[in-house]
Amino acid sequence: MIMKKKITLVVFALLAICTLNVKAQESSWHTGVDLYNTYVWRGTKFGTGPSFQPSFNYSKSGFTVGAWGAYSFSPSVFSVSEGTVVDAYIETDLYASYLLSLGEKSSLTFTITDYFFPTSTSSYFDGEQHYLEPMVTLGVGKFSLAGAYMTNVNDVYLEAGFAVGAVNLFAGAGDGQYTKDTKFSLCNIGIKTVKTIKISDSFSIPVTGALVLNPSTEKFHMVVGITL
Repeated sequence: MIMKKKITLVVFALLAICTLNVKAQESSWHTGVDLYNTYVWRGTKFGTGPSFQPSFNYSKSGFTVGAWGAYSFSPSVFSVSEGTVVDAYIETDLYASYLLSLGEKSSLTFTITDYFFPTSTSSYFDGEQHYLEPMVTLGVGKFSLAGAYMTNVNDVYLEAGFAVGAVNLFAGAGDGQYTKDTKFSLCNIGIKTVKTIKISDSFSIPVTGALVLNPSTEKFHMVVGITL
């Protein structure tokens, strides 16, 4: 019951932000989809096989509300060791953010995200499948610094990024779910770049590539995806 109330408050907050009567008139709706060879988030790989990632959002005067999801292409499988069916990885998130300009090249972004991990037997109002996370991101020129706190499990994540030419360098550290021993340590070091492939005069496809190392789990990932 407590989680249902929390989810309801998040939904009403999203709707309230979406209907704010602000001075600026510019607003936009956006929907799209990314297709990646694998899903890696903050240094950890989720699911198996390619990941289909749709998104939908509305933006106005610095406010953005939206939804984002990740759906594994791999089917549900039967676990011999546990004798149960293991669902393919699915994630459906709701979020709200506000971008505050601090100058020509500086900004501060406040974001709250409701991460939802459904299973074949779970309900959307099942509190055990939801994780709430407030996050603050500071951007100054080519440098960025982000801090996030997942309230349900008290996990902390910090990340710094720096743009060098056509690539972005990043390094993140966290505790809990982000590391092998749950202690705070580096878990997400990598390099990322985006290349736009022109198909015609009116259509092009952004291609994203990243190399990611998790020093804590000693895992290395190569991620490539396209945006439609």
